[in-house]
Amino acid sequence: MSQEIIFKFADAGILVNDSAYDKINSLDNPINISSSLIMDIIGKGIEKRDILILTPEILDKYLEKEGISPVSGENNLEISDLKYNSETENIEKNVDNDGLSIESAHINSTSTELVIEVVSEINKESSVNIRPNIDFNFKVLQDTSKKSYTSGDIKDMISYFNDRYSKIKNILMKRKELKDYLPISDIFQTKDVVKIIGMVKDFRNTKNGHKIFEIEDETGEISVLVHNENHKLFEKSEIIVRDEVIGIVGSRKGNLVISNEIIQPGVPRIEEKPMDFSIVFISDVHIGSCTFLEDVFNKFVRWINCEFGSQEQIEIAKDVKYLVVAGDIVDGIGVYPHQDKELTIKDITLQYEEAARLFGQIRSDIKIIIAPGNHDASRVAEPQPAVPEEYAEALYNLKNVEFVSNPAIVSLEGIKTLIYHGRSFDDLAMTVKGLSHQNSDIIMKELLEKRHIAPIYGERTPLASEIEDYLVIEDIPDIFHTGHVHINSYKKYKGIHMINSGTFQSQTEFQKIYNIIPTFGEVPVLNKGVFKLLKFRDD
Repeated sequence: MSQEIIFKFADAGILVNDSAYDKINSLDNPINISSSLIMDIIGKGIEKRDILILTPEILDKYLEKEGISPVSGENNLEISDLKYNSETENIEKNVDNDGLSIESAHINSTSTELVIEVVSEINKESSVNIRPNIDFNFKVLQDTSKKSYTSGDIKDMISYFNDRYSKIKNILMKRKELKDYLPISDIFQTKDVVKIIGMVKDFRNTKNGHKIFEIEDETGEISVLVHNENHKLFEKSEIIVRDEVIGIVGSRKGNLVISNEIIQPGVPRIEEKPMDFSIVFISDVHIGSCTFLEDVFNKFVRWINCEFGSQEQIEIAKDVKYLVVAGDIVDGIGVYPHQDKELTIKDITLQYEEAARLFGQIRSDIKIIIAPGNHDASRVAEPQPAVPEEYAEALYNLKNVEFVSNPAIVSLEGIKTLIYHGRSFDDLAMTVKGLSHQNSDIIMKELLEKRHIAPIYGERTPLASEIEDYLVIEDIPDIFHTGHVHINSYKKYKGIHMINSGTFQSQTEFQKIYNIIPTFGEVPVLNKGVFKLLKFRDD
């Protein structure tokens, strides 16, 4: 027997006799038919304690109902509760720490003492199947895949920073504290309170422990001093980074501005939108790596296909309409020195073919949105265009997959979702005091407050000096989904769901050096607007 088919039924607590298996295996696409049949059976509300047997008669009736192939017989479609003689059977239940469970039965092959008790008849009209002809209200609101152009000339870099400044200045001008701001060149004509909007060119600490920012706009530049005795303001100054656009309120003293207030663009509190569906978030699958956890990923696939988990968890799976993948689908080739020694698949196209095989097992009534990460076959510099079809043709052939850039903004039934892989987290973790990969939710909050995906230019995150800066967060998202750091986190900030989805890769050699402990196999779900975390790892 095919292990995959047997395991699918076993995970759902369903036994398959040899004749039924032979019939399934003789059909076109037996794996998909098995998945559909399991969903049909589980959808009848069968208790997990029930152990069921699939007979040829039950299978024939299902196939006839679905019009898959002509069958004969007058059998009623029934589910049987099997009771075994205690001397000839051993039933065991394996329960994960997260509550997801599998029931399996070990049966003496010579036993004939099976007592079958009919417990219910399936009503055709109440069948829970893969949802036919489902409508997706899916829109791509921002994607740079075909908009990203740069010649690499200095004029492009100037245009890039001018565009960043202009976009974020327009956001800051709406703050009541900065409505009457002045260009830097004009502040020398006034002795009143100084209000400016500028980009941080550089900063340093004085010998007395104060902080000085060099701020510039289109008209000039000026030094801004933050006094260390103003503790609250000084603490805020510690999170300001180079190339960030901020507002300053203070007083002028010669050619120096003494700051009384630092104003970031920030985000307003947004009203939560109702959801009658669910969204699943994953990232950093790293298919092709020797540390990719295929068994954990397969367990996740079985859950999303409603074949695995408790009744409550299966009910969550039934509501899933979208799966959002925030980059690093595959491990890539040549991403770091000697990577080939840590790969099981050493060809990028074959990695994506394997990804297509794994993602292709997911129900076709779930739309999968895929953005690239730094391990994917896209350009390294952000914004990254969508993974090109020439490398991932097998994935492109999946009808329920959509490809977007990194970053991208999509609308899922009106829920605005910002997808970003998260490489700029490295820069902020290294630069800002108190930030680290372990608290990615705080980094995500800072990016929202700065209104920019990757504010620091010239650090570890390569940024393309486009004519336009596509990394400015102009629209406030309902969901901000990231990955990259391999550590799961969630926080709701001013009505925005901030989600980092962890990984499906165990600890790498690089992570061991830096003592980074990944949270693998932990899958965040917004279940009708309520955050839930499902764990598929075997601890």
